[in-house]
Amino acid sequence: MSYEVQGVIAKGKGAPVTLETVLVPDPGPGEAVVTIQACGVCHTDLHYREGGINDDFPFLLGHEAAGVVEAVGAGVTGLEPGDYVILNWRAVCGNCRACLRGRPWYCFATHNATQKMTLTDGTVLSPALGIGAFIEKTLVAAGQCTKVDPRAKPAVAGLLGCGVMAGLGAAINTGGVSRGDSVAVIGCGGVGNAAILGSQLAGAGTIIAVDVDPRKLEWARDFGATHTVNSRESDPVEAIRELTGGHGADVVIEAVGRPETYEQAFYARDLAGTVVLVGVPTPDMRLDLPLLDVFGRGGALKSSWYGDCLPSRDFPMLIDLYLQGRLNLDGFVSETIGLGDVEEAFAKMHRGEVLRSAVVL
Repeated sequence: MSYEVQGVIAKGKGAPVTLETVLVPDPGPGEAVVTIQACGVCHTDLHYREGGINDDFPFLLGHEAAGVVEAVGAGVTGLEPGDYVILNWRAVCGNCRACLRGRPWYCFATHNATQKMTLTDGTVLSPALGIGAFIEKTLVAAGQCTKVDPRAKPAVAGLLGCGVMAGLGAAINTGGVSRGDSVAVIGCGGVGNAAILGSQLAGAGTIIAVDVDPRKLEWARDFGATHTVNSRESDPVEAIRELTGGHGADVVIEAVGRPETYEQAFYARDLAGTVVLVGVPTPDMRLDLPLLDVFGRGGALKSSWYGDCLPSRDFPMLIDLYLQGRLNLDGFVSETIGLGDVEEAFAKMHRGEVLRSAVVL
């Protein structure tokens, strides 16, 4: 038996998304079907629609989701129907060289569901990040389901499935921000503001938000930025140095994913400081830095995939902090919408009008 549900499909590069009937199979071994309650509209979904990830159209979009387990397949343990879960796109294998070395957040063999979801004519769908959650029910690998406290609202909890976790983790896990550090965040969309929130949570003393949009800089203050820099009006490298005693920041997080902003991040850090790239570049982008500067400035240049998170460790902990009133996840939800409103949500995101639109089913 399969489930016949409605889902948001990107059929071709740049084409507006459509709402289509999707066939979701019963879960096979190691799989689960999840009833989606909410899913954030992430910039990665727009990348998929624009062909910026790959050209495996049609895509079933959506991946930043929370919901309730509907059914599980054979061999699934620790998960059962009725469990409230956040979906994650890096289901660790437990057996690869990273996992066996005790670094499962680097798992090199993450996996997705084996079976495929299809349109009614049999066309196989490519689920975004192996999830596909702009849909009433989706099929995932059981390891992509992380149980959390059901008191957390789905529209909020689902955001940990991608963008907010990426930003929080870029600061806490990848950047290693600690008490008293100075931090600069370049790009204050959803991911960048999550990095600001994570830096505040970690006890950073100075948190500098950099963007070209005054509205985003105001949001950044709400999440804990102590200073803001409008890089249309002043040189961000000089401004960051001035705000850090002339030295540069201990940690600079680049949440845009462009060569020019990465170069700013590189020169805005203190000697032996850390640069974290969490913004997603496109395949055509190239970086040109003097190798002597890379050597002479020391420190670390890091990239952050998914905030170097381990969902089983990080999601429940962050949800607990949210429920205790210590983590402002509500601030990321700009609006709640329906499945049929995703195309307009992309337009609002592109115009910088929202941090996150959340599809609520």
